[in-house]
Amino acid sequence: MNLERLKELQERPVPFAPGEALFWDDPHISTQMLAAHLDPTNDRASRRPQTIARSVAWIVESLGLHPGSAVLDLGCGPGLYAVELARRGIAVTGVDGSRRSIAYAEKSAQQAGLKIRYRYENYLALEDREEYDAALLIYGDFCPLAPAQRSKLLQNVHRALKPGGHFVLDVTTPIHRQRYGNRNGWYVAESGFWKPGPHLVLEEGFDYPEHSIFLDQATVIEANGKLSVYRNWFQDYSRESITAELETGGFRVESVWSDLTGTPYSDETEWIGVVAKRGKGSADASAGE
Repeated sequence: MNLERLKELQERPVPFAPGEALFWDDPHISTQMLAAHLDPTNDRASRRPQTIARSVAWIVESLGLHPGSAVLDLGCGPGLYAVELARRGIAVTGVDGSRRSIAYAEKSAQQAGLKIRYRYENYLALEDREEYDAALLIYGDFCPLAPAQRSKLLQNVHRALKPGGHFVLDVTTPIHRQRYGNRNGWYVAESGFWKPGPHLVLEEGFDYPEHSIFLDQATVIEANGKLSVYRNWFQDYSRESITAELETGGFRVESVWSDLTGTPYSDETEWIGVVAKRGKGSADASAGE
């Protein structure tokens, strides 16, 4: 066991320092994630089916979407929102960085007789241009991205939307972390979320209150001594900070909510749901828009 390395990992890393690359596409971890997405009894990976149905109904009504409207579902996972949208006649394109989730989504759409276009793709590399009436990024997927990545994503979404198109997303607030706390502890598993064989997991949370950032870090040590570090970063927001960031990215915030089912905004909310409209300009000066 590399004790010096473990000692280093006890220190607070630089904000958004990477851990294991592309671990959500890991063959074992992606299996665990898909199971979590499809579990209707909790909100660990996706919100419960009834909440998803309410969100889709509210988004469709709020944006005035109709059969034939084009929607881009970023971080679509196994297609839980895409299916609900497609059943309303909406033309959906789902993009996700997990091969396993995309494969499941494609099979589910085929079995349901729904025409949904799915793409295994990193949405930071998205190149679509003026194709969509709305783009969705749901369940805090904006929050784990580093500042430069968020800026790039906003450029990509702005470019992908038709003039006047809408961007719908939700982000966490510091109250979310205050209520749930940081993970600090350890456990040994014969098989678990991170690895299929025996392993030790050291969990630690790091707060960066000066930046409204926190980190969930899992250090995993396998029986052969191999050490892996998994990092989930989260940028929290206030109503003012998410509005400012979206405006810098070329969007005009039209409304702010406590979720994406239409709950009125409260200063005590754990989540902020945002409906923003593509402006005439964007942060992507090279886009020629």
